[in-house]
Order: sequence, then C-alpha cells, then structure tokens
Amino acid sequence: MDRCFPPRVNADTRVLLLGSLPGKASLAAGRYYAHPRNQFWRLLGDLLELPLISLPYEARIDQLLAAGIGLWDVVGAAVRKGSLDADLRQVQYNDLTSLLDQLPALVAVGFNGQTAARAMPVLAASGLALLALPSSSPAYTLSYDKKLAQWCEIRRYL
Repeated sequence: MDRCFPPRVNADTRVLLLGSLPGKASLAAGRYYAHPRNQFWRLLGDLLELPLISLPYEARIDQLLAAGIGLWDVVGAAVRKGSLDADLRQVQYNDLTSLLDQLPALVAVGFNGQTAARAMPVLAASGLALLALPSSSPAYTLSYDKKLAQWCEIRRYL
C-alpha cells in the first residue's frame, strides 16, 4: 500500500495545495513531485518568480512555506499499480478538516488535478476559497501556458 507524505505546512500557510497521492517516482525519492516531467516545481517557480527547480528539495519546500504555501494529499493511502490516479484502489482519505483547523492563516485550498478536486465538497462549508487547478502531471496534456495561467490564481491568496 502506498502512503502519502506528512503535510508540509506551518502557522503562516495561506494556501494549501492538495495532490491526490504521490506517484512511484515521488514515493521512491521521498519527495513531493519528484518525477522529472511533472511540472509542479516549474509552475510554482514561475508563479512565485523563484528558481525553485534549481534548488535542493528542502530549499524548495522552505521557499514554498516562506511564500505561504503548504502541501499535502487528499489520499492518505491506497493500492496502485503505476502512478495513474485512475488506478487507485482501497483508498483511505486524509482527514483534511482536522489539518485545516490547525492552519489559522489559511484562506484557500488548491487541488492539483481532478482526482484531488473530488475532495472539494468535503471542504465546501469551510468558507475557504477552493481552486480546482489543472494537474501538473505529464499525463495531463493541457499546454504549460494554459496550466500556468490557472495556477497563477493562487497569487490572489498569498
């Protein structure tokens, strides 16, 4: 069974970005968005105007946290062959509302892709802005520029 990483947040987190569940490359590396073709770090680097891709992993996380962005996943654990969200089985969901209660500065939650966005109704009563973002996965073939335009909506909440 694949398990997600612990949340990467702090008391200053204003925007929480939720993925579905880390893929095989990320799980093997022990880091969020480790697959070299995943556009997450490029998108966030362009959004924040920071050279995130050139930084070591922990420095990337530090930069996100300093900018008010936290990371976690909708799925806490699941069985999956490969890395596609469509292959998730025996899904165990994370307790998102408990985490949100621990983030006093939180104003928005962004969902990285359709699988993560299925959790939006769970948070509908939270009063937070909920952003369904196009997946940063290379499997989602929307052009980078179109993805970035939608991801830049995050700036309004930082």
